[in-house]
Amino acid sequence: MSDELGVYLVPDLSVKQLLDAIPTHCFKRSALKSSMYTLWHLSIIGGIYKTAAYADTFINPETFTTPYPLVYPLLRLALWSLYGFLTGLFGTGIWVIGHECGHQAFSESKLINNTVGWILHSALGVPYHSWRITHAKHHASTGHMTQDQVWVPSTRSQKGLPSLDPKREDRLGARASAEVQKELWEALGDSPIGASWGVAVFLLVGWPMYIITNASGQRRYPKGTNHFDPKAVMFSPHHWVDVFLSDIGVVFWLIGLAAATYVYGIRSVFVLYLQPYLWVNHWLVLITFLQHTDPLLPHYRAPQFTFPRGALSTLDRNLLGDLGSVMAWLGAHATCGISETHVLHHVCSKIPHYNAWEATDALRKVLGPAGVCWQGGAGGWAEMYRVFRECKFVEDEGDVVFYKNARGLAKMRPVFNDAGASDSGVEITEKRAT
Repeated sequence: MSDELGVYLVPDLSVKQLLDAIPTHCFKRSALKSSMYTLWHLSIIGGIYKTAAYADTFINPETFTTPYPLVYPLLRLALWSLYGFLTGLFGTGIWVIGHECGHQAFSESKLINNTVGWILHSALGVPYHSWRITHAKHHASTGHMTQDQVWVPSTRSQKGLPSLDPKREDRLGARASAEVQKELWEALGDSPIGASWGVAVFLLVGWPMYIITNASGQRRYPKGTNHFDPKAVMFSPHHWVDVFLSDIGVVFWLIGLAAATYVYGIRSVFVLYLQPYLWVNHWLVLITFLQHTDPLLPHYRAPQFTFPRGALSTLDRNLLGDLGSVMAWLGAHATCGISETHVLHHVCSKIPHYNAWEATDALRKVLGPAGVCWQGGAGGWAEMYRVFRECKFVEDEGDVVFYKNARGLAKMRPVFNDAGASDSGVEITEKRAT
């Protein structure tokens, strides 16, 4: 076996080992504390609006004189663009709190959780219960090639690529002949312009396309699968009422948008609501894509999948960390640390975000000695672009597979702990996933 690939030590940790590492008080959920965080985020959003509206009053010829008339619209554009960015960032925090409601992490009461979650997510155009149901399945089968619900890799055959030729390329991705690399490159296309366009489309419409068309979702689902159909394959008959209530919430949202547009005009609705809304969708896609997609992360087929392995096939990333420590703090605070504490969130999704930081620190004390890869690069546009270019497809065969790039090369190979095989009690031995 070539040594060109990095080593991914497939974890053998149990659920009990992971949960026992977390202090007991971190599991406590408080409706009061969760409500205070919700009100805090809403207050910040209100403050951002008031500040922008106040500053806007000074951008006019009467209070701000300049010989260049074009300065006024440019300043106004910059001001309200900054409003949209910041409001979208804190709006993502509201989205995260609604998502915690779906995990029953907002409070000890299921009624409170689902009521608050339905309100918050409906206000953001999210079918609350429908997504809650499929998201629970995602958590149960994270990284599973045929059971996970989102960010499921395309296989070689699904991409329409030539079948693997063992004489010319290695299945694990350590080598590929020049001819194979050229064939794959020409088939997949990987130009900087094309990758940039792909990332832009992902960030702009990725979330609604997933909800409406199952884009990037489970590949085995039939065409037309969506989150609004109570008869969709990912729902059971007893979910009919939940899906219907979710649809009603989105209908109310659309009616509200239409009414606001009629009263205030499309320009005001776009600037004040739709602009931040697009930013929320953007952050949602960027954060979740980078949590679950990287050349370092494995995907499993049934023979090697376990819940702990799936939960640990995710990454923590410092959102906006590549823009400096202040922006990293702002990104983490505004989005409730969903990017920075995501591995912990998959280990136990009922831990509220305000306890996730302490729980993450405790969990890492177990993950580090076990050799678990839990920290990814700083989350941001540059990282999104890099990962998008490096993660093209996985092989049709193998129980533990890693992404290959547009030349058919991977970065990692799986190895397993073989207990009792050495004096220390643990020896890393390679097992080719079949």
